[in-house]
Amino acid sequence: MCICVNCHYVDRCTTYHAVETQHQQPHLTEAPDFEATEPSINVNIRQREDIIEMEWDVVGCLSFKQETGKWARLRPGELIPT
Repeated sequence: MCICVNCHYVDRCTTYHAVETQHQQPHLTEAPDFEATEPSINVNIRQREDIIEMEWDVVGCLSFKQETGKWARLRPGELIPT
């Protein structure tokens, strides 16, 4: 799971914005203004028949500041990305 969903900066972060783009998800903001320090991203690649799926998850970041439930408060009622 992407640690960003519980990060204080999720709605301002350029790294999370890029992850949203890769997953073709709506952005929390169109103009992120926070640059994360040394984010670590795992990319899982799966092939199903002729389709290749890629899942991007931020698993580490020196800028990470715990704010449990931040993403859920920004998108009430939506499923939390896994």
